[in-house]
Amino acid sequence: MKYKLLVLDIDGTLLNDQHEITKRTHTALIKAQHMGIRVVIASGRPTCGVTPLAEAIELGNFDGYFFSYNGGKIFDAKSNRLLFEKAVEKEMVPFLLKLSKKHNLAIFTYNRNTILTDSPDNEYVKREAELNGMTIIPSTNFGEDINFAIHKIMLVGNDPEVLDHLAQQEKKRLNGALSIIRSEPYFLEFAPQNIDKANGLSILMDKIGAHKSEVMVIGNGIADITMIQSGGLGIAMGNAPDAVKICAGETTLSNNEDGVAEAIEKHILKESIPSAIILKQLNANTAHSLMGNLGIEYTYASPERVEAIMPVNERNRQPFGILHGGASLALAETIAGVGSMLICGADEIAVGMQVSGNHVSSAREGDTVRAIATIIHKGRSSHVWNVDIVTSTDKLVSSVRVINSVLKKR
Repeated sequence: MKYKLLVLDIDGTLLNDQHEITKRTHTALIKAQHMGIRVVIASGRPTCGVTPLAEAIELGNFDGYFFSYNGGKIFDAKSNRLLFEKAVEKEMVPFLLKLSKKHNLAIFTYNRNTILTDSPDNEYVKREAELNGMTIIPSTNFGEDINFAIHKIMLVGNDPEVLDHLAQQEKKRLNGALSIIRSEPYFLEFAPQNIDKANGLSILMDKIGAHKSEVMVIGNGIADITMIQSGGLGIAMGNAPDAVKICAGETTLSNNEDGVAEAIEKHILKESIPSAIILKQLNANTAHSLMGNLGIEYTYASPERVEAIMPVNERNRQPFGILHGGASLALAETIAGVGSMLICGADEIAVGMQVSGNHVSSAREGDTVRAIATIIHKGRSSHVWNVDIVTSTDKLVSSVRVINSVLKKR
């Protein structure tokens, strides 16, 4: 598989204008992760605004990562372990506070799930708090009230041109002492020195040993440009400004047209072939599910045939020591589902519709059964699989018929 790391911005990229992950995008991301792609969310949002989205696309189940504060903090989603952190020097706060007063701008910063600000009634401050599920803490002594690590300080104004001019002016004056980022039209962000999404991606790639050619990046904002240029393939969203599109390798559809899903389907799902699916990765990706709880392990996978083994033990036996029939059906439905996933096109999903089994003989605790699924009907709207479950001595335990319905993504 050409790409191993998929890096996504959040607002205007992963989310549509209703701040939702659509069903099509969610399905594409889960399918890509099942195929071994590690997904990274890279956002300027505070950590509490990123975590729920990381959970929604199951990054923790598939060894993914996420950035908050434009890479000021980098997390391993599986363990929630902090891999990297850099804060703003507190000596810079009086300067930024003076700057906000001089230009009549609101100022705020983040602390865990709260926003500390001198302008609690500012519409953009309130919008930021609502977007990230944070509580606003009013402050009349902004500089003195900061007794925590600062990962980003925001200046807020109504005139984008004023903020653009101020950004250029302060970049020259600060000379790299702080990173200055223009994100939303009404925000001017001040982050620690050398902190941006590209730097965060570089740090992560070094930690996990990923090569630039293996990285696909999708974004829509000015703050995403350097990150887009850092990947082997940089993709701009259709809703991105022309300045972003010019810097990208290609442009996908907008965030309201499932642009992320479109890019994944084109460059990952359509390019994937069954032989590229590593069994070790497939087993690791499903270890958290019912499959892992029952001890099921894939041993072979192709569009025509899927095989897996399952030990008979205290997790799946009946009280008197033989394999539970329900566990046999779960085994059959699981591997038939994977087979249908391999067959489905990039714009399709498979959903279990019916399973029926005949239990012929028993398997006792201490044995390991093997399930062999072969497809007997591959239609446009359904797949029919025959699954035989046998003991280690090839004695037939159960013969199961599984029917999966094939649906177009919406």
